[in-house]
Amino acid sequence: MPTFFEEYLKRMQIRHEEIYKAVEGLPSAALDWMPAPDTNSMSVLIFHLTGAERYWIGDIAAQDPSDRDRDAEFKVHDVGADVLKKRLDDNLAYARKALAKFTLQDLEAPRVVPRDGSKTTVADALLHALEHMTLHLGHIQITRQLWEQNAGR
Repeated sequence: MPTFFEEYLKRMQIRHEEIYKAVEGLPSAALDWMPAPDTNSMSVLIFHLTGAERYWIGDIAAQDPSDRDRDAEFKVHDVGADVLKKRLDDNLAYARKALAKFTLQDLEAPRVVPRDGSKTTVADALLHALEHMTLHLGHIQITRQLWEQNAGR
């Protein structure tokens, strides 16, 4: 596998480990807690970011449809940390398999975003997945901080 893809997977794994750490030891109530109206719980954020990862890496970059139900990602509740960790682990395993098929030349290959028909490239789709996941990692970390302050910890 080219070094670029190895490094990509390494960054993805590090971010996933940061997510594990952010939810470690939390009760289900914390995972479902929303810090304010119209915000998302940590469970929702993890379901959403894993759905988006799979979409951008699989559906778009690898052209491997997942039949993602984006709306369902925002209705998740009452799932344990083990379920969340499994989703992250499954995504990383999928990404390893998908990226193993790419060459550096493939990064320039054109792609179409199914949901809106816009044009992109494999490189942009992969970067979008990593960027989006990192954004939501920050949301998860802040939500944990707020939970701990709210719980008087």
